[in-house]
Amino acid sequence: MSSPYFDPDFDNHLERINGPTCRVCIDNESMEDCTVVKVDSVNKQGLLLEVVQVLTDLNLTISKSYISSDAGWFMDVFHVKDEHGNKLTDQKLINYIQQGIGTTREIPSSAKANTYANKVFRPEHYGYTTIEMSGIDRPGLFSEISAALAYLQCNIVEAHAWSHNDRLACVAYISDQSTDTPIDDPGRLADIEEHLTMVLRATTAPSTSGNQANQQEVKTAGFLQGSEDQGTMTNVERRLHQLMLSVRDFDGPSGPPRLAAVTPTGSEESDEEGRRTVVMIESCDEKGYSIVSIDCKDRARLMFDTVCTLTDMQYVIFHASISSGGGYAFQEYFIRHLDGRALSTESEKERVIKCLEAAIERRVCEGVRVELCADNRVGLLSDITRVLRENGLTVVRADVATQGEKAVNALYVKDISGKEVDMEFVESMKREMGPIVLQVRNETNGQTLPQRSSGFSLGDMFKSQIDRFSHTFVTIK
Repeated sequence: MSSPYFDPDFDNHLERINGPTCRVCIDNESMEDCTVVKVDSVNKQGLLLEVVQVLTDLNLTISKSYISSDAGWFMDVFHVKDEHGNKLTDQKLINYIQQGIGTTREIPSSAKANTYANKVFRPEHYGYTTIEMSGIDRPGLFSEISAALAYLQCNIVEAHAWSHNDRLACVAYISDQSTDTPIDDPGRLADIEEHLTMVLRATTAPSTSGNQANQQEVKTAGFLQGSEDQGTMTNVERRLHQLMLSVRDFDGPSGPPRLAAVTPTGSEESDEEGRRTVVMIESCDEKGYSIVSIDCKDRARLMFDTVCTLTDMQYVIFHASISSGGGYAFQEYFIRHLDGRALSTESEKERVIKCLEAAIERRVCEGVRVELCADNRVGLLSDITRVLRENGLTVVRADVATQGEKAVNALYVKDISGKEVDMEFVESMKREMGPIVLQVRNETNGQTLPQRSSGFSLGDMFKSQIDRFSHTFVTIK
């Protein structure tokens, strides 16, 4: 008996017969209120995530989607709107979507000069040292990390941090303070890693369980050197999801268990407004699929978060249906494990449910969003977060970036004691800093908060630091 012959040029023959292996069609005629993006392509594992990532990184809202990827062919339909809720009319944006989806595995040379390139391929990160940290969270930990990097003479070019269920994940891009170049000396890298490891492990008290201590030891700091020869870097938000998954934030906080009704085949949770987040898993024995259904409050990047989680857990999405309306979203995925089997055990189903719940919850921040723009300098982030910590506030999420000579910090803060942040600082900041536009917004319920009397002033709190900056503005939402 002989093995069947497989032509090594089969993919090339397929492209000659059927044309390009990926077709992207942007349709502005079929629907009145949205743009339809159609993708036909030879299928590969992770392709759906790559397509969703391109759309999400351009701040597009996906209101509906239909996915089918059986028989080795990938056919997707997305109903999208721009960040203002309108159809896509910018031809440069449309061209970039077509180019970005068709070249998700590599950075096209033309993309570097494209207006939208940085939003997807992030070429500005090349040439900086990347640090990844994850472990058990505690109040003020992000501030301590910022202070440690400043002490080690590292300039933070960009940083992103998430906290959820007493876990922290952080990705930071740094350079040498004096030369603004990558840090590539092995001895210095080892010193930075050792120092950050000590900061992270300070959370592990003698009474801490062995499992938590191991989490601190396994995930400390990792260093990656960016280079244009390496192709695209892993999406930062995807990496944060992976880091959170690695420290098992889906297991819940270390305190009392959540009062949630969780069964082996589904879960149901309610927020303060009575909204229920429902994740269910059923079996489709006829086709050999496991059907994952999610019913929850709609928000930006929801589809990216769920698709990212299923993909990184080594599940293949064969079919999917996504819809949203009235502030809620319903998602249904037909999946199998990478080895072709459906979810067979109740423990596996329960783990998938918990991981999807965690992915949905990670972006929902309680507290106040503080935006600050100032002339960039080494130690700026350390100073800001230290003042917050000294006044009883802790950072629960951070997005820090450098734009030219300016540093733009978006920090989500809450009171360490669990109380609401006093909002009296609005008028005081107006008096201290002149004619600026300020808005106070509670990120938990999306409502503008009433001003409150007494308590400390966040404006007074920042005054001593902001007096050191020139051309500074603060926006609070």
